[in-house]
Amino acid sequence: MAEKTEKKTKPKISLKQILSPAAAVFTAYFLIGLIATLISKQSAAFADFWQTRIASTPRAILALLTDFFPFSLAETLILSIPLMLAAVIYKSDKITEKPGGTLRFAVNALSVCLLIFGMLFFNFSAGYNTSPLASRLGLSREKVSAEELYDTADKLLYQLNEDEKEIDFIYGGASVMPYDVSELNKKLNQAYKKVCEKYGFISDFRTNVKQVALSEPWTYTHIAGVYTFFTGEANINMNFPDYTLPYTAAHEMAHQRGIAREDEANFVAFLVCAESDDPYIRYSGYVNVFEYVASALNKADPKMYSSLYYSSVPENLKNEMKSYNAFFEKYKENTVAKVSGKINNGYLQSQGVREGSRSYNLVVDLAVAYYKNDK
Repeated sequence: MAEKTEKKTKPKISLKQILSPAAAVFTAYFLIGLIATLISKQSAAFADFWQTRIASTPRAILALLTDFFPFSLAETLILSIPLMLAAVIYKSDKITEKPGGTLRFAVNALSVCLLIFGMLFFNFSAGYNTSPLASRLGLSREKVSAEELYDTADKLLYQLNEDEKEIDFIYGGASVMPYDVSELNKKLNQAYKKVCEKYGFISDFRTNVKQVALSEPWTYTHIAGVYTFFTGEANINMNFPDYTLPYTAAHEMAHQRGIAREDEANFVAFLVCAESDDPYIRYSGYVNVFEYVASALNKADPKMYSSLYYSSVPENLKNEMKSYNAFFEKYKENTVAKVSGKINNGYLQSQGVREGSRSYNLVVDLAVAYYKNDK
């Protein structure tokens, strides 16, 4: 007589088994951030409120937590991706053996991705939709003429000439930053405190910029600094010439404090550098913005630019710019820079910045408006 076999039934899988508490929190965080970003696209007032009153808290907490690491955590995480993927693949084999394991693994993996995008949407993206910085500073931003560019460049030259007297230069070459990054951080934080007291929409907290260990190879991307929203860190490329470092650091710290648009981060960096008690930091701010304004003047009226260059630009600054061009020649043309530029341009356009990477140059309009207002 044949033995009777019982039909096996698959164990029921509950929602609790699939969706862990962490996955639920990550998903909710992403959804709230996404909704806030979408609303901010329709209302600058809401974007101002969200970026200043809501997003500033998690952004500051993240920055302060990662500030404990003396190295760039973002760089370490990116370099560790192959190891993390290998660990995930190894772990996934054990997880998927359990009932509902495959689905649970997929949901948890998706929730981690949502957390990363949530950090962008919740903490930062509304900054691209806030009221223009010009209006918050009481500046009138208009189309500028070649004469206004010349006047602004001339005023910048006057101010950097004052600080240039206290700066050391390599003979016939670049200027030298007279301290290390630790001291630079201290001085920039002091300058930021002054600026934050003047402008309440800029978050006031103390953090340090991080030096990227692989700065030399990173230079091939043409990136001098980057704010990593998923770690809250302001990272700078230490391979670039000294005079770019304070201004670049101040720019990335502006992103860290909620200034999202690139031209506006450039201008806040200028305000911070100009507010510093240190002549080298002031010099860095004036020179970097002068280069933007001078480039715009050269395009608008080459003859007027030549007149300014040969009559007013000091010899040390000419050598500074020549030294930079000689440094950059090695990295100028390469595939990595083209790919990196397209990625950055695509990211900015995805955030509603129509000009994409060209938006960095729009700091010129703000500088002209600032000096017109300063009359």
